[in-house]
Amino acid sequence: MKKSLFTTTLAIVFALSAQGQDATATIHLGQGKQKINKEIYGQFSEHLGSCIYGGLWVGPESQIPNIDGYRKDVFDALKALKIPVMRWPGGCFADDYHWMDGIGPKKDRPSLRNNNWGGTIEDNSFGTHEFLNLCEMLGCEPYISGNVGSGTVKEMAQWVEYMTSDGDTPMARLRRQNGRDKAWKVKYFGIGNEAWGCGGNMTPEYYSNEYRKFNTYLRDQPGNRLYRIASGASDYDYNWTEVLMNNIGFQMNGVSLHYYTCSGWNGPKGSATEFSNDQYYWALGKCLEIEEVIKKHKAIMDEKDPEGRIGLLVDEWGTWWDEEPGTIPGHLFQQNALRDAFVASLSLNVFHKYTDRVKMANIAQVVNVLQSMILTDQKGTGHMALTPTYHVFEMYTPFQDATYLPLDLQTEIIPVSKEYFKKKENASDAGYRPCPIISASAAKTQDGSIVFALTNVSLDKDQTVSVSIDDFKAKSVSGRILTSKSVGDYNDFQNPNRVAPANFAGAKLGKDGSLSVKMPAHSIVVLTLK
Repeated sequence: MKKSLFTTTLAIVFALSAQGQDATATIHLGQGKQKINKEIYGQFSEHLGSCIYGGLWVGPESQIPNIDGYRKDVFDALKALKIPVMRWPGGCFADDYHWMDGIGPKKDRPSLRNNNWGGTIEDNSFGTHEFLNLCEMLGCEPYISGNVGSGTVKEMAQWVEYMTSDGDTPMARLRRQNGRDKAWKVKYFGIGNEAWGCGGNMTPEYYSNEYRKFNTYLRDQPGNRLYRIASGASDYDYNWTEVLMNNIGFQMNGVSLHYYTCSGWNGPKGSATEFSNDQYYWALGKCLEIEEVIKKHKAIMDEKDPEGRIGLLVDEWGTWWDEEPGTIPGHLFQQNALRDAFVASLSLNVFHKYTDRVKMANIAQVVNVLQSMILTDQKGTGHMALTPTYHVFEMYTPFQDATYLPLDLQTEIIPVSKEYFKKKENASDAGYRPCPIISASAAKTQDGSIVFALTNVSLDKDQTVSVSIDDFKAKSVSGRILTSKSVGDYNDFQNPNRVAPANFAGAKLGKDGSLSVKMPAHSIVVLTLK
């Protein structure tokens, strides 16, 4: 039987010996056709808590070292991450945001109350110029979320003109008056955000009409062509995708999808660092369920768009736990443990498999909010810590724009207590979700090397993974490992390197070019084979 190009065959073995059966993987070099879109490694920056202020931006007058107001240590860390795209200004904030409040002299910019996130007063000192200049400095594509919920067609159309017109137009003249002569390149533009919720509480039929109206007036300027993104579904709402595919169709270039690893939206979500074994395995099973969600949305899109012209953009994803004790309510500051690193690696492995349809993903969020890359000290000390999730993204950078290689994987399933799921009160999150011990992804880079990621999620069981690669005989292997004593371990300002990558010596090549990888329990390994 011919295997699908984009499907990893996963054989779950239920009856195993007490010692456990080692995993096996076969990588199919000759079946690699699709590029892993680098935009899958996108970031999300919202005016929420200290993501912008105190995270990305401290202002040029700050005592914290900065580059024209951008916090230097954060900037340097993001530069090293090779960020391909960053989304802004929201999120829910986007549909309360009026862009003209964030341009011109800082002293003249009006303030507003951030109604979505803690009632914080927003002074608009970080606006269009500050965001687009940051993207330019980082070398990443900006992804702008436009205001449909409380904005107007004229306002959005003028924003596009302000950013992208190099002609003698009213908005281009205003931009020049504000200190920027040359237009920016803005490719990705979202027409609304979460239109089913904080972006207007619309039905998909109503939003489709709003999209078509707004989209009509977003005119491409010479030298700049917009990739137009519709506000798509929340996780399991497949009807939303079907209605948009029918009613908007090829007037959109992409449609978004939001999916969080979260235990529910009512009541406590659980600590980011203190959790039981069952809660740990539940979280990994929940994050892996995004594969079924993608497959179902993809099936709807495939029927309407068999050529794959419309992209699926998972532009909000990641873990959502309780805010850290003592932090400001509504600012969503949460710690980031090794458990979160597993959610990142498992999710990225899924996105790789569906790169024919998944064209972008934006983890929420880049600094100090939810499953962030970086945490900064808000007391003015200038301390910073890279999270375990940051290290996963950094280790996975070779996958950006590499060619996805299908693989067959045999691994044991985690024996999670079914009693735990029976006790859960939130029906949408109840039920038993299988969690394989080993997850894997492989790709061929432009220089002909193979990059191979392996994740062993078991809390207590080491694994030896036997790997074969069709039509490839490796001469050398090198790699790094991310692990720690406990999956609840995290980095903070006192111990910023408690969870950090190290050189990995557990990969051995056989004379026939086969590969054996001895993985410790709860570890992530990324290998390069030449």
